[in-house]
Amino acid sequence: MKLIIYLNETGRLLADRIQTELKDYRQVCYNDFEISLFAECKAIIFIGALGVCVRMIAPAIRDKYTDPAVVCVDSAGHNVIAVLSGHIGGANRLCSEVARILGACPVITTQSDVTGLWTLDTLGTDYGWITEADHQEMNRAIAALVNGESVGLLLDVRDRGTDALERSMPHNVTLIKDRDKVEGFRLIIAVTPYLYHYDVPVLYFRPRVLNMGVGCRRDCNPHGVTDYIEQYLINHGISPLSVKSVSTIDIKKDEALVSELSHWKNIHFCNIYTSDELREIAVPNPSEKVRLVTGVAGVAESCALKASDGGKLIVEKQKGKLNEGGEFTFAVAIDKDAMRGGHIEIVGAGPGDPELISVRGKHFLQQADLILYAGSLVPKELTYYSKPGCTVISSAHLNLEEQFALMKKFYDRDMLIVRLHTGDPCIYGAIQEQMAFFDRYGMSYHITPGISSFQAAAAALKSQFTIPEKVQTIILTRGEGRTPMPEKEQLHKLAQSQSTMCIYLSAGIVDEVQRELLMAYPPDTPVAACYKLTWKEEKIYRGVLKDLARIVHDNHLTLTTLLVVGEAIDNREGLSRLYNEDFRHLFRP
Repeated sequence: MKLIIYLNETGRLLADRIQTELKDYRQVCYNDFEISLFAECKAIIFIGALGVCVRMIAPAIRDKYTDPAVVCVDSAGHNVIAVLSGHIGGANRLCSEVARILGACPVITTQSDVTGLWTLDTLGTDYGWITEADHQEMNRAIAALVNGESVGLLLDVRDRGTDALERSMPHNVTLIKDRDKVEGFRLIIAVTPYLYHYDVPVLYFRPRVLNMGVGCRRDCNPHGVTDYIEQYLINHGISPLSVKSVSTIDIKKDEALVSELSHWKNIHFCNIYTSDELREIAVPNPSEKVRLVTGVAGVAESCALKASDGGKLIVEKQKGKLNEGGEFTFAVAIDKDAMRGGHIEIVGAGPGDPELISVRGKHFLQQADLILYAGSLVPKELTYYSKPGCTVISSAHLNLEEQFALMKKFYDRDMLIVRLHTGDPCIYGAIQEQMAFFDRYGMSYHITPGISSFQAAAAALKSQFTIPEKVQTIILTRGEGRTPMPEKEQLHKLAQSQSTMCIYLSAGIVDEVQRELLMAYPPDTPVAACYKLTWKEEKIYRGVLKDLARIVHDNHLTLTTLLVVGEAIDNREGLSRLYNEDFRHLFRP
């Protein structure tokens, strides 16, 4: 239950404004509120004087781990104060949210928030980790961090949470690179599926990154197996809390052991694979007997590897037998995406303006050990986000083999490489050959999309590239130069649709482009030649199709020029049906 409690009519009007955005809250007049409801509430927004709010809730307050979030809004809506359960209950977040709704000032007094430190008691919730600490241990850890004591950060996985921690390390936190050298720390914060034995207190966050594969004899007795596996993992330095999935082959899906393990601990997924899905997976401990029965070289190992999406086995096949007829096997693999080590992020740089890169892309540039950027197409200013010590190299003078060799050199040293491409990498990004190389060598990589120049063109032209009932399609294409175009994608054929057409990489063959377009578009169709969109040198030339070639030639436009054709350019006619009465229901609560 979530409540907005108001004192008077003025407060009720504020409550109406808040409830417009926070629809899951219910309004209650102060005189009708019963304090017995406090324990049932998840959050309370009180509108009125802070003193009245405090006196109202004081008799029911118990502790920060069970009390609801309480925020107080003054009757004029000028200030929003986080009163109770700032972190655990979420009052600090709620305070900021209500302040945004009202245009008010958020008042948050929690020390970690006002000093910009990590909120340790919510990190697990924020990033999907399991926090392995009791209240006393957590309070000691928070005190060590906020009091400026020396804290070590130990990261055995990579995910969005660990990336965020590395980006925002407080001055008293040091990243631990050698697990055997932790002297001098008063606290270690560890995001890891592994167990460590240090003399220093360790605050553990358990990421869900482990996958267990299981196999067993037919009608295997499951009694005691979960306890056996749990103890085995602990004895071998692995936290059972990080196991997120159990997997087996389809012929074992009805076994009682599989059913019991699928409800064990923190299991989120029970994957059932066919022999066809597992047959090609190489395992370190193959068994001919298992292959004859199941068609795969080993059930436990192949299932664990399959569930990890090609990760690494951290527990190879183990055999167990706790009772007569109770033979079973298990193996554990860590998610490929969670493995630390070398990684390549292919980042879309956007159209050119350094501020038009995505937040995620900027974060990767700030963390990278090597930035390899397309120097002739990407402004060098984008590489200024790099950290001290980062190697920044233009790929303009390197062939593909040299680029691969350079990236692999850094990758093999467990470093982060950013391959920076113009616009969005999926549009004429030439990334297929690179990904094929990464796949061949089993390298970890990912793509961060970027804003394409066709989107920048629409913004620069102040145009909507789709017009209701006239143009509902945008075609992204290129003219036929050294790279042949498929017969069905010839420009004159695409032009028959009269869509908005954005033509890349074609300023050098503009005469042929114009000739083909005039086979379908009227000569007076609006066009725009957009040179270096969002760069400091940006220039945009408008005209009509019959003059397109002249515009390009007269202004000496070559590389980094996007040609846009279609009546959507500068069109202000027509009204989107979205704002008609027939569609008004989309905006009603």
